[in-house]
Amino acid sequence: MTENERGIPKAVFVENVEEFISKHESSEAALRIQEEYYSKYKYMAGKLTQNKQILEGKIPEIEKTLATVKHIQSKKDSEEGISTHFELADHLYANATIKHPKSVCLWLGANVMVEFSFEEALDLLTKNLTSANENLDSLTKDVEFLREQITTSEVNMARIYNYDVKQRRIAKQRQQSQ
Repeated sequence: MTENERGIPKAVFVENVEEFISKHESSEAALRIQEEYYSKYKYMAGKLTQNKQILEGKIPEIEKTLATVKHIQSKKDSEEGISTHFELADHLYANATIKHPKSVCLWLGANVMVEFSFEEALDLLTKNLTSANENLDSLTKDVEFLREQITTSEVNMARIYNYDVKQRRIAKQRQQSQ
């Protein structure tokens, strides 16, 4: 089996079903192998789709934060200041005016907030946005690749099953003719 860039094995289309089954104990064993691949592909596709959805939610958040930092930076030398409405706690908000901001604080996750200069914050957010978009592209390609593998596995299972049904009918007809 070959694989994609992430190491996901490629499903091999079973050209000759009879030859494929002869390499295994029986058609049931060959079918079990295909079902195992199928279930692994479905599981991976589900996990990657979930990761993709999470990332699709984070990208707009990063873009919004980047735009906010740029806006604050553009007002740092302004005399008027920046009026804002922010959350203190769940369902508790406050109004504030920020004059001559020198830095910004960013949530990094796990209840960690770090203060950055504008340049550092913009650099970090730009890198995070680039990385998130690259990961999203990679996940999209992997999900599409897995969909192809799922389809190939389904076709293989159908062909093995149909071959087995055909062979059983032939064997039954032979028995009845004797």
